[in-house]
Amino acid sequence: MDRPLWMWIIFFAVVALLLVFDLGVLHRKYKPIEVKEALLRSAFYLALAMGFNVFVFLNLGRQPGYEFFMGYLIEQSLSLDNLFVFMLIFTHFGVPRQYQHRVLLWGILGAVILRGIMIWLGSTLIQEFTWVTYVFGAFLVITGIKLLFAADAEPDVTNNRIIRYMRKNFSITKDYEGEKFFVVRNGKRMMTPLFLVLILIEVSDLVFAVDSIPAIFAVTSDPFIVYTSNIFAILGLRSLYFALAAFLYRFEYLKYGLSAILTLIGLKMLVNHYFSSPIIPTEISLIVTVTILIFSAVLSLVKTRRSPRKVVTTGWVPGSTPKKKKKKKEPKPE
Repeated sequence: MDRPLWMWIIFFAVVALLLVFDLGVLHRKYKPIEVKEALLRSAFYLALAMGFNVFVFLNLGRQPGYEFFMGYLIEQSLSLDNLFVFMLIFTHFGVPRQYQHRVLLWGILGAVILRGIMIWLGSTLIQEFTWVTYVFGAFLVITGIKLLFAADAEPDVTNNRIIRYMRKNFSITKDYEGEKFFVVRNGKRMMTPLFLVLILIEVSDLVFAVDSIPAIFAVTSDPFIVYTSNIFAILGLRSLYFALAAFLYRFEYLKYGLSAILTLIGLKMLVNHYFSSPIIPTEISLIVTVTILIFSAVLSLVKTRRSPRKVVTTGWVPGSTPKKKKKKKEPKPE
């Protein structure tokens, strides 16, 4: 479904202004982002997304407006799992807090481009081959089930295949060189560990996009709604990370909720396509998604209200296999 060119121009202009302002003004000096500042920015990005949602309602109608909100909510919900991955990666590599925002900012720039390509490809496939909808739906159901079993797994980041390949084939400095991704040593250009972290963040986002983009196609096949809702959710992800980083350990049941959401969205996609009718309407999907999200978040906060602060160690990082749990030695019989 084609949308007027001026709508795309307005959207890309807003995104460009936000990225230029963020990169060129807010972070000319690298310093840690405090929780209060991160919360304010998260609220700003949320308000901006909802403002664009009103724009969609007024210019495209009620149904596209609901679809944008549903798509934004799905992407925002599923991207919460990214936060756990960011935490795992930053903790393992000991990335100083004042440089984390730079990695995430460049990660977002890459995500804006990569997701645009993936959405265009997904939209083209669905239009040309309707059976692809079954593939997307089945993929979401399988991914939701896999996420359920991987929720408590501890990844072996030390032996990550991506990092091992990079270290084997490229020259990399031993320590961080401030906020730099590359440095020159003895006339030789070298990567820094910060660039390795950026690569891992980009790969993680690419893999998560394979889950989240088909999920939004379960709501609508309109490329404009899919892309704009996706990107608005990503833009606020970095601020959300810094707002919740210190409290991520308290959302231990959230992954189970995300698993249920992915599975149900996949089933919705399969059922609606099979009957060639919205048997499960967007409004019902929206209510169910919000209910699951709120329930899993509240349950997490209640269950962990007395838990001591701890570092997040479970989740999934691309290229990392789960650590094998050590078997407890049974006492020898006397």
